[in-house]
Amino acid sequence: MPTTPPSRRTMITALVLIPLIAAAVLCLFAWPAARTAPRDVPIGLAGTPAATAGLQQKLDRQGSAFEVHRYADDAAARAAIKHRDVYGAVVVTAQGPHLLTASAASPVVAQLLQKAAAELAPAGSTAIPVADVVSPPAADPRGTALTSSILPLAMAGMAAGVIVTLFRLRGIRAAAVLVAASALVGLAAAAVTDSWLGVFAGSWWAEAGVLGLAVLSIGALVAGLAALLGTRGIGIGALLTMLVGNAFSGAGSAPQLLPEPAGMIGQLLPPGAAATLLRSVAYFDSSAALVPALTLGAWAVLGLAGVMVGGMRARRAAATASGTPAQTPQLEPVG
Repeated sequence: MPTTPPSRRTMITALVLIPLIAAAVLCLFAWPAARTAPRDVPIGLAGTPAATAGLQQKLDRQGSAFEVHRYADDAAARAAIKHRDVYGAVVVTAQGPHLLTASAASPVVAQLLQKAAAELAPAGSTAIPVADVVSPPAADPRGTALTSSILPLAMAGMAAGVIVTLFRLRGIRAAAVLVAASALVGLAAAAVTDSWLGVFAGSWWAEAGVLGLAVLSIGALVAGLAALLGTRGIGIGALLTMLVGNAFSGAGSAPQLLPEPAGMIGQLLPPGAAATLLRSVAYFDSSAALVPALTLGAWAVLGLAGVMVGGMRARRAAATASGTPAQTPQLEPVG
């Protein structure tokens, strides 16, 4: 059959939409990178009030760059860093000040604190001693492997949701495939990152669980939206996860370094929550893991619910089209 050539209006629409979409995607990624700066970054200040008074005044002059938490001594500050309450701490003792950092929490913030500590050092002092309380494994001293893992996880979740949709799996079958496939991805990813590369240092099974949950949250979201909205759902899922979620995740820096509300939005979406949870499990003995775990779990549950509801609607539509009322299958008696 002869095809109808596109109209002039369609061509003009395409010419306008393509650069607009490209500009929007560029803004999503370039805006947070160009506006990276400390915003209420939680840090510690340890020592007696008299010894730390001068440093407190200097930190106050930084405006809203840092959120200062007070601790009694070095041990309390180290415990707060290991529990992910703060990114680092300046400790003032009789021998002078020294800086505690956690490059595993964010290499970018660790460097930022070292620079800030140099500016806070007493007059006549060129530098203050620095101790890295929690650092990544020797196989990945800069912690770049974790940052690089987030996009592949998002792509795996996206692929899982698209495959389930294209294969027309519905209801319980779709949910079962998503859960099983995500679990297998988690096991394979932990085998690569922990067992082979040695870039993670936490519990192997906990890491596998986090990796699998990250894939499931994205895959279920995409499949659920597709089951409810059709092919438009895949586009919405890709927008939330592959574009907004990755751009606002803060995986390469820290959520507190992104302009608002990008940092907050990123932690509410699967990629950002996955990066935070994986960092806690891989380096910090699962400290501060509850909130990102609940976030990923909520997306997974909502996505699977959408898959189930979409499957029920499809069965009802098929039954209506065939003129047969939808019935729950009954078990046949044996014998």
